[in-house]
Amino acid sequence: MPERPFSILALLIILSFAVSAVAQTKSPDSEGHKWWQHAVFYEIYPRSFADSNNDGIGDLKGITSKMSYLHDLGVDAIWISPCFPSPQVDFGYDVSDYENIDPMYGTLADFDSMVAEGKKDGVRIILDFVVNHTSDKHPWFIDSKSSKGAEHRDWFIWRDGKGPGQPPNN
Repeated sequence: MPERPFSILALLIILSFAVSAVAQTKSPDSEGHKWWQHAVFYEIYPRSFADSNNDGIGDLKGITSKMSYLHDLGVDAIWISPCFPSPQVDFGYDVSDYENIDPMYGTLADFDSMVAEGKKDGVRIILDFVVNHTSDKHPWFIDSKSSKGAEHRDWFIWRDGKGPGQPPNN
């Protein structure tokens, strides 16, 4: 996989620090609450939210097209279910690449446009980032299971079976 100068993972890390910094420096409301303690969150499963190209699958451009509407409804932040590449064994929660957007939902440029539109409309964007549910197709998992000395071996929990061909538990 080619190196990306600015990956989604890096964006998420920066975004989490930025949100944290804003939450820590922005004045609490009159009762001492941070923004997220009184915000209206709207969870979006991209596949079924808004389809911008009429292919029957919701996408990031569809979400972007509804940003002003979400703002008008009083939504402060959207929580987007995983939109990363996935073999779709578990409805996108089995992520195979945390640094990209699944083509069925669009591109990294579409993601950037959605973030910009959200910022313009005052709607914060939170991604459901599920590192504890990696796909068996992800390079980390493939490496982890390759050998007991693999670089990513301790990124997953591995236990010997109770006997030959047996699982580690019942």
